[in-house]
Amino acid sequence: MKKKYTIVFLCAFLNVTLSQTHIIYGNNPLAGHYAPVNGINLYYETYGKGKPLVMLHGNGGSIEAFKYQIQFFEKYFKVIAVDSRLHGKSGGQVDTLSYEMMAADFAGLLDYLHIDSTYVLGWSDGGIDGLLLAMNFPHKVKKLAVTGANTVPDSTAMYPSDINEMRKTMLNPNASIKEKTLNRMMVYQPQIPFSELAKIKCPALVMAGDKDMIRPEHTLKIYQSLLFGSLCIFPDSYHHVCQQHPELFNQIVLTFFEK
Repeated sequence: MKKKYTIVFLCAFLNVTLSQTHIIYGNNPLAGHYAPVNGINLYYETYGKGKPLVMLHGNGGSIEAFKYQIQFFEKYFKVIAVDSRLHGKSGGQVDTLSYEMMAADFAGLLDYLHIDSTYVLGWSDGGIDGLLLAMNFPHKVKKLAVTGANTVPDSTAMYPSDINEMRKTMLNPNASIKEKTLNRMMVYQPQIPFSELAKIKCPALVMAGDKDMIRPEHTLKIYQSLLFGSLCIFPDSYHHVCQQHPELFNQIVLTFFEK
């Protein structure tokens, strides 16, 4: 009987251990919460402890996009990974969306969590949101790191082939209203003059892959427009560099945040 109990206990222990290590980011009931913000329920997950670090994903994505970053940065920060409005588990009207709305949502979330200022990491649309958050709510952002962000939606920032794909989805009669809304936003937004980036008072790291969908000259212009900017272009890397080369990406962002 003793051996039998030992085996049962060991199996139970292994099951608990496996369940703890196999985390599904973006769908983790142990870490997930909802915040009533600007008329919607904004979904977010928290990991780790220490100074807050907010992670903002890209268009059509969710918290899951930052799975390689969450498991790394939770050792150093209290990570707050957020599903943007109309993404993942967050609410929103399917026919209405703007980057300004999302930035205001994130500012509202910080108020809800009683966080005065935070580190921010944004990818793609999340990078645009991060720029707007630092511009419009400067006291809320301690340091900002963005990758693959753009300030205008035209061919000075992106390649025509990518813009055409967005337009096709926006005009596709078989696409859902949500898909059309997400792509319409990328076709017509953002509209941020480079001169407005001077409103960002915190240190900001601007990153992109050298083969990013965002033109390198546009990324360079964003960096040059910042008062306290740093620049990193990853070699042989694409728009998803944070997933393509997570070890290098994470270490560069951590070094920037900690310096």
